[in-house]
Amino acid sequence: MAKKKHAQEDAAEKTEMKNQETEQAAERDEALKTAEEKAGKAAEEAEKWKNDYLRLMAEFDTFRRRSAEEKLELVKSASTDTIKGLLPVLDDCEIALAQLEKSTDSEAAKEGTQLIYNKLMAYLKTRGLAVIDAKGQPFDTEFHEAVTMFPAPSEDLRGKVIDVAQTGYTLGGKVIRYAKVIVGA
Repeated sequence: MAKKKHAQEDAAEKTEMKNQETEQAAERDEALKTAEEKAGKAAEEAEKWKNDYLRLMAEFDTFRRRSAEEKLELVKSASTDTIKGLLPVLDDCEIALAQLEKSTDSEAAKEGTQLIYNKLMAYLKTRGLAVIDAKGQPFDTEFHEAVTMFPAPSEDLRGKVIDVAQTGYTLGGKVIRYAKVIVGA
């Protein structure tokens, strides 16, 4: 009977140990599950922060690029205004040259005016200014502004520029003043 009792005690002890092991395994599984959930949440939060960081960097890069473009546009606009202000001086030089060509008085005045005009024009050309070639060209509203229409002296001058009333200019390929022209009808 002592053996039977001892066997029962051993069986009860083994059952108790199994129950403890099962409880410990369940606790370990629960702890592992909790740790995996925390790791998953941490990974999601890290991914969120990474996306926010990348978005912020992209926004900053866009801001920096836009600021640089605006600065370039501002400088370009300022130079355009300056050159537009010099266009009447060019016009006056052209008028003076035309008047001096008609007179026979002073050759020195002709040469001096031509020198000033050439230097000013050369400087402005280095800044991107270009004369719109209009005379004899087909009328183009992209570059020309018709002041009047005049009967064409010949059939081949119909729809073409017969004369230029005011020279037109482009700056960097963009029209800053349209050529005022007389068109053949």
